[in-house]
Amino acid sequence: MKLNSEELKRFVLNAITEDIGDGDHSSLACIPAEKQGKAVLLVKEAGIIAGVEVAEKVFEVIDSKLIVKRFITDGTAVEPGNIVFEVNGSVQSILKSERLVLNIMQRMSGIATRTNSYVKLVEGTGTQILDTRKTTPNMRFLEKAAVVIGGGANHRFGLYDMIMLKDNHVDFAGGVKEAVRKTKAYLQQTGKKLKIEVEVRNLKEVEEVLAEGGVDRIMLDNFTPELSKEAVKLINKQAEIESSGGITHETIRSYAECGVDFISVGALTHHIKSLDLSLKANF
Repeated sequence: MKLNSEELKRFVLNAITEDIGDGDHSSLACIPAEKQGKAVLLVKEAGIIAGVEVAEKVFEVIDSKLIVKRFITDGTAVEPGNIVFEVNGSVQSILKSERLVLNIMQRMSGIATRTNSYVKLVEGTGTQILDTRKTTPNMRFLEKAAVVIGGGANHRFGLYDMIMLKDNHVDFAGGVKEAVRKTKAYLQQTGKKLKIEVEVRNLKEVEEVLAEGGVDRIMLDNFTPELSKEAVKLINKQAEIESSGGITHETIRSYAECGVDFISVGALTHHIKSLDLSLKANF
């Protein structure tokens, strides 16, 4: 997932406004404006690093004269003691950047690390690990970028780039067939070319989706591995298949071995432990 430069700049400017307000008075109080120095990003916990490019953008927006020397790139496995980059320039500017850089990189690295752990568990099965919309408001583009850095893939970005008929859509529409039928009519009327995914809760709903046709992907919601195997056989490549719902580190391999194309895991982005990093003065 390639980050949009303008979107990233807007995000950084908003975050700076939130954090700095009318000034970093701690630094202004005791650091001379002309003071130059260097700091390094130090890894304190093993994981997958993510957010280096974003950090560089933060430094650039805060002070274009800051110079970043990168030693480790996004997606690299790191160990305690590794130095990811060093930044040289105005000490006041480095200190202004510190917390924003750490907040972003610690969270993104935590997501990349978690994602990578799931990806390794399904190696050799052909199943891709997907994220969800369970993200931090206004940080979705960064969190989804971190998933890709960790080896996963992005599901839809929002409500606008794919149609996903979940249980509430199905129930409010009057059933699976009715929901799919109305959706196909809507796409024809609007001329929109969007993929259709339908969440199903049992094999009967799988049969209804297949009978109606015109669906790109079927999500098996809270199926057991045994039921998933039956569903995969029933669908028989008539649509892509995604497993979701309560899938853990312990059970994910058994779902992947059922032959599903995707497994979506909300915990990639909403149950995250940030990776321990620090930005330290270096003399």
